Amino acid sequence: MEHRIGLIHGDGIGPEIVDEAKKVLDAVCTKYGHTFVYSKLLLGGASIDACGVPLTDETVGQAKDCDAVLMGSIGGDAKTSPWYQLEPSRRPEAGLLGIRKALNLFANLRPAYLYDELRAACPLREEIIGGGFDMMIMRELTGGLYFGERKTTEVDGVRTAVDTLTYNEQEIRRIAKRGFDIAMKRRKKVTSVDKANVLDSSRLWRAVVEEVAKDYPEVELEHMLVDNCAMQLVKNPAQFDVILTENMFGDILSDEASMVTGSIGMLSSASLNETKFGLYEPSHGSAPDIAGQNIANPIATILSAAMMLRYSLDLDTEADAVESAVKKALAAGYRTVDIMSDGCRQVSTSEMGDLIVSYL
Repeated sequence: MEHRIGLIHGDGIGPEIVDEAKKVLDAVCTKYGHTFVYSKLLLGGASIDACGVPLTDETVGQAKDCDAVLMGSIGGDAKTSPWYQLEPSRRPEAGLLGIRKALNLFANLRPAYLYDELRAACPLREEIIGGGFDMMIMRELTGGLYFGERKTTEVDGVRTAVDTLTYNEQEIRRIAKRGFDIAMKRRKKVTSVDKANVLDSSRLWRAVVEEVAKDYPEVELEHMLVDNCAMQLVKNPAQFDVILTENMFGDILSDEASMVTGSIGMLSSASLNETKFGLYEPSHGSAPDIAGQNIANPIATILSAAMMLRYSLDLDTEADAVESAVKKALAAGYRTVDIMSDGCRQVSTSEMGDLIVSYL
């Protein structure tokens, strides 16, 4: 079976980790008889260097011709990179926001799962970890504060900045339906996170989520204020199955959830539109301070590739095999530096990719 996959190597450690994920995808092709046709796409700082802008119409068009896109990390060091001397609309992250909007990638899935082999890396106490945790954070990705109208004005020497948080009921309904659909395949619980005691947008969010919940009588729905959710993630993470929330809250909570798993280098993500198309990327940043040193953890990107196999290409068996190979590598005691612990063997970025291929 042939599939078209766009590859965005990105910035910083992006090229290194994408190369390892591609290595694993190539092994999937060999093992299961598939053909993946790759297209290299530019985004972020790499696009600025080559084209002068963080996202081109050509990249958007090429992405639309693919079945899915796998991406490394975008951006650089904000203190030293010339990319951050540009106005905000021309910086690397603007390209990321732009491609999400252009491809209508409204549903962001970020799993947070504690591997038994990484319990020692979890910053939480053993009595809190208990039997472990396995949650999916469902974040609305193309609305809210990040896409609202914004401006900065100055009157009588006083600068004032305004960012607008806007949601309509259609935007909320479609992400809520996706969240409930995923909950039906998991433990059938949705925690909808908002700030309904303060924000009108959150009150609308809560009302629409309750309307959607009526179509899913098997799914338990609870509402939780975002500040309480942030606390509960470190107090009792096992209580969560699917966390459903808006753009900014999801951005913050998913990073918090990633750290209680032991390392952000382990966390994959998927951004989906209303078809099966998706953009898949690690949850971590571009880590320019370690770029080119062959020490970055490629597992988040490899697990993102597994999500791509599952959600966009309908290759569940292959996705299971990749995830199983990752677990086997960890169980055998292999670690990159970010998840290294006593009694384990430290390996490089490329060595970890090779090991996962061997277990696959």
